[in-house]
Amino acid sequence: MYDPSHLRTFLAVAQTLSFTQAARRLGLRQSTVSQHVRRLEEATGRQLFTRDTHSVELTEDGEAMLGFARRILEVQEQAAAFFTGTRLRGRLRFGASEDFVLTRLPEILEGFRYDHPEVDLELTVELSGTLHEQLAAGKLDLVLAKRRPEDSRGQLVWHDELVWIGAERLRLEADRPVPLIVFPPPGITRAVALESLEREGRPWRIACTSGSLSALIAAASAGLGVIAHSRGLIPPGLVRVPTRFGLPELTPVDFVLIHSHRPGTAQEAADALAATILAGGDRLQRRSRG
Repeated sequence: MYDPSHLRTFLAVAQTLSFTQAARRLGLRQSTVSQHVRRLEEATGRQLFTRDTHSVELTEDGEAMLGFARRILEVQEQAAAFFTGTRLRGRLRFGASEDFVLTRLPEILEGFRYDHPEVDLELTVELSGTLHEQLAAGKLDLVLAKRRPEDSRGQLVWHDELVWIGAERLRLEADRPVPLIVFPPPGITRAVALESLEREGRPWRIACTSGSLSALIAAASAGLGVIAHSRGLIPPGLVRVPTRFGLPELTPVDFVLIHSHRPGTAQEAADALAATILAGGDRLQRRSRG
């Protein structure tokens, strides 16, 4: 009933909330992406997206289709692997940024381990900037992380805004430096936050530095300051800082998958894990876009 290619296109649009970005990810024309979505909507008899010239959003039926599409594609891949007799083996060194500590990435990795039990998965959790360095040094095979605004490498998982977040009771004084809670260098969000404040001429001070997202969240929950953070990954208990405090806008951020392209079984395993992450990428986000 549902064409797998249409389901993959639907997931790409749902995760990027952009027909243009989905087309780039899939290597298709934007008109083809639109056609796939239209045919899937015809097959379901439901509207899956609301869209205009400025935005794309999932409808309630589109939210429901997310789970169905993901499961249909997972079962199809499991069946294909079973009947072709292909079994991935070897060591796969996978790096994920701290941003995903509180997401459902463990569920995605658990599913991958179930499907490919003979792959030795070695997980590294680090800052995005550090992961990029380790990938370049040949220490990792696949990385899921943010990329710098000027960087075009990687396969887009989703595009998101960076926003200022903090405790709901937090108050900022206009005549005092902005208290920042940041990752240490080479943290990408740290660099974006400092550049935006410097550009606006807004004074700032470092209130907390840690390489652990959990520590940053604890500091923010205690009211020590603000964090520049992905809008789609806002942790429970923290909220967007109200615009009345006059913090500058932050540049958007891309979350991407980057391969080392090292030949051999690691590349095959990396391709399989990348496909699994792309199929379940919506599970990495908190669906509220507020």
